[in-house]
Amino acid sequence: MHKAEARPRQHDHPGAAARGAAAASDGGRPRPGLAPPGPMESSAGLALEPSLYTVKAIFILDSFGQRLLAKYYDGTFQSMKEQKIFEKNIFNKTHKTDSEIAFLEGLTIVYKSSIDLFLYVVGNANENELMLMSVLNCLFESLNHMLRKNVEKRTLMENMDGAFLMVDEIVDGGVILESDPQQVVQNVNFRVDDSPLSEHSVTQVLQSAKEQIKWSLLK
Repeated sequence: MHKAEARPRQHDHPGAAARGAAAASDGGRPRPGLAPPGPMESSAGLALEPSLYTVKAIFILDSFGQRLLAKYYDGTFQSMKEQKIFEKNIFNKTHKTDSEIAFLEGLTIVYKSSIDLFLYVVGNANENELMLMSVLNCLFESLNHMLRKNVEKRTLMENMDGAFLMVDEIVDGGVILESDPQQVVQNVNFRVDDSPLSEHSVTQVLQSAKEQIKWSLLK
């Protein structure tokens, strides 16, 4: 296992980086303003093929390192046990640091804390850190709006359905769909509150989110 390496805070504005994410769709809705990323180079100087699959995982832990919400998008950690071990390891390496970026097990992790919560976005070792940071900031600002600027464990647990919906609006299958928190909030409100949705449709959306919560918390 590689030792985590904390890096200094990034001061570049992350929002612009998301403009370079690949165009994707959500239920047939095109996402404007996102263009395919250009070729990258590895540390060995070899050209790497750009990939749509930017994000490997998103998770939120409490102040004890316990999982509250998690979504994994590939087979890097195939079992729940492997996921929990990874989450605990990265929590132990980051919860007392003042950095925003770490490296562990060949992965790039960006993170942010708020009161008794720790939010993490994980990508591969060669992933653009600003792209990952744009996802993290979008998630935090979306939650900040939903939780009325009270991003802490108690309010998150009371609004977990909406939190899962927001994660799904930002990333789908590892592909970044949205980096604008206002658009995320608007999309979630449309899915739940817009009049064309019947009461039955709203129930289905919320039930789907509850199922995700159940599987996320299972050990």
